[in-house]
Amino acid sequence: MVFSVPLCPCAPVPRLFAQQQPDTALQRSQERLAEIRREREQLQREMERLRGRVHSLSSELSNIERQVQISGRMISELDLQVSAMGSRIDTLTQDLLITEDFLAEKRAILQHRLTEISKRGPLYAAQVLLAAESFGDLISRYKYLYLITRQDRQLVRDVQHLRDDTRSHRDNLLSLRSSLARRRDERAEETQRLQELERQREQSLQVSQQQQREFARRLQQLARDESQLTDIIRRLEARRLAEERRSRAAPTPSRLRTADLGRLDWPVEGEIVYEFGRAPGPGDTFIRRHGIGIAAPVGTPVRSVAAGTVRYAQPMGTYGLMVLLDHGGGYYSLYGQLQSSAVRPGQVIERGVVVGTTGGQNSDEGPHLYFEIRGENLQAQDPVQWLRRRR
Repeated sequence: MVFSVPLCPCAPVPRLFAQQQPDTALQRSQERLAEIRREREQLQREMERLRGRVHSLSSELSNIERQVQISGRMISELDLQVSAMGSRIDTLTQDLLITEDFLAEKRAILQHRLTEISKRGPLYAAQVLLAAESFGDLISRYKYLYLITRQDRQLVRDVQHLRDDTRSHRDNLLSLRSSLARRRDERAEETQRLQELERQREQSLQVSQQQQREFARRLQQLARDESQLTDIIRRLEARRLAEERRSRAAPTPSRLRTADLGRLDWPVEGEIVYEFGRAPGPGDTFIRRHGIGIAAPVGTPVRSVAAGTVRYAQPMGTYGLMVLLDHGGGYYSLYGQLQSSAVRPGQVIERGVVVGTTGGQNSDEGPHLYFEIRGENLQAQDPVQWLRRRR
């Protein structure tokens, strides 16, 4: 009697999950997204620093513009990841269905084998061997039983393997779906943030344009006031020169000389809030200042830097309440943004006399004194060059 081995009518166990390769494109996108997040955090810290100190609106606009670009890049990366995760979910779902089909098939075969083993009873193997008619028949029967046992063990291992694979598929599918949901939520938040940034950009742009218009108006007013001041000093100089020619006397020496450079006392003590010369304004504009601003509390006494004659003591446009001292020889000192004046036109005063008190509380720079020195040919000179060096 010769036995033939009935092989299991089943296909090899699939290794779909084990063969899944990491999505390098998705990994690169996640790395780019992490880098973009770091860039955005840096921009947000920069914005906090800007808002914590005096800054130009153009700096804020530039920061917002870069944040808009960052948000656009983040949305693009999130879209890429959502698409990649969606494709992976579809593939993983298909693999899970295939694995579940194989598991069901293997379980049915295993159930059939268990039913057959149960029907034959625990002594089936001994009965098969004892019924051998010859030694060759015994060997054939033993080989038959061995192969059947090996197939049954392989069937059990296949069922365990497929069950583990199914569990892994489901866990990974759940994790991937959770990641996809987070990416979609993040994209929605980023889209909302982008819209808010664009609104901020539009508002800041409108404010910037308004500031530029206001700054242009102030520049025009300042130019008119400077022209008026120059005309006043020019008339004073013309009158002084005419009187000297009529009297034919020697010119009165100036009480403010180049020898005083770096030796004059400060009219008030305080930090310089704006310097002499050209300074940037909103956008691409700039302002040229003919004097300096010295910060000082409202009501601080302002003292003359040299002896002279008061030629002007009243408000004048952007200079506010202003006192103009004539030091002779074509030299003048100007004290603007005053709260009050303590002198009158025509009054002759000595060095260090209080000419008024500081104001300027309604200016952009806050309470301060505007101080200017005009030299020969009515040219404005940097007052810092005339004042004592601070230690």
